[in-house]
Amino acid sequence: MSESPPTTDGESARARVQTLKRAATAHEEAQKRVEETGEERLEELQEYHDELLALFDRYEERATGDGDFEAFIEFQEKIANFVERLPEDLNHRDRFEEVDEILHQRRLTESDFESARSALTPVSDLVERLEERTRTLEQYRKARHEVAVRKRELEAEIDELEDLQALGEADLEAPVERLREPIERYNEAVEAVFREFKRNASAEEVLEFVETTEVYPLVGYRQPPEDLTAYVEGSEAGEEPIPTLLEYAEYSVSKLEHYVPEARELKRNVATHQTYLRRLDADPLTVGWPPPEAATLRWRCRELIAVVGRLADEQTIVKLRQVRELPPNSEYERLRESARARDQLDEDERERLASGAVEEELATLQDRRETLTAALAEYPER
Repeated sequence: MSESPPTTDGESARARVQTLKRAATAHEEAQKRVEETGEERLEELQEYHDELLALFDRYEERATGDGDFEAFIEFQEKIANFVERLPEDLNHRDRFEEVDEILHQRRLTESDFESARSALTPVSDLVERLEERTRTLEQYRKARHEVAVRKRELEAEIDELEDLQALGEADLEAPVERLREPIERYNEAVEAVFREFKRNASAEEVLEFVETTEVYPLVGYRQPPEDLTAYVEGSEAGEEPIPTLLEYAEYSVSKLEHYVPEARELKRNVATHQTYLRRLDADPLTVGWPPPEAATLRWRCRELIAVVGRLADEQTIVKLRQVRELPPNSEYERLRESARARDQLDEDERERLASGAVEEELATLQDRRETLTAALAEYPER
């Protein structure tokens, strides 16, 4: 037997809408059936129906046959009391009375309980209307959620294609070196500064520097592990540079005892965080390529000046200020888009843009999004 062809995205979107429509219809019909009898009357009926079935479940095994005579008497009394409490105008009250008659015997069998449940069938059918309404409401909400999820997915795909279109309109011949060169000069300078700092400063000083960046959200250092910070602050070994600590961490305990006191403590605190210490570099202090939007770059440079100023000389800060002055240039966004296009567009994407395939795909996705948006408006949250 051959496999069915895969469902296309368009078919999937339409299928989700159809599922939502069916779920809405089913729930509306279930709601109408509840209203035909009256919600309050059904809820009252459900309460007594469930109470009686709970009595069955509790006593059936003990009250049948030659079982527990005390349980049999107790069950008979509870059934009698139950029927006496029933409102006179309760729907199908006669069915509950019939159950009482079926079970009012000197000896009960399993078939008596089956007959009692059968007598309750009209009541169970009515109570089922409430359960059906709840069930169809859950199905409706699930179907609507699936439509909303697909709409969000489409919006993300549309955003990507619109971004791709914007890149396709960029001037690939624009002189992006006007942005690249000052950014590279700053990046090279700050990388050299941080390498020197990490190589020569104490581990305690380096980690303290990283901790100071926590108040600068655009300087993305991962904060040091608390146990590592506590160790370098409270140990003589914390006065050593990070490369030295990493070298010590490779030593055996017996060899390490010749270099530091409490060798095992160093092994425990440094060796377990070698990856963090090795990866600690200047990357959070650099400006990426392609550069960010103008507003982001200005704010990032503002934070970097405050942070890098703790380490670098004035020449490095001057280079950073030159980067900060790039956004006010009226050419910044045009050059940035060109840089992004060169960096991000591969040959296949360029061909799709040139052939109009991206524009066609974008229009298709927008139509599907509109279909889903209309469905969500037609079928609101319940």
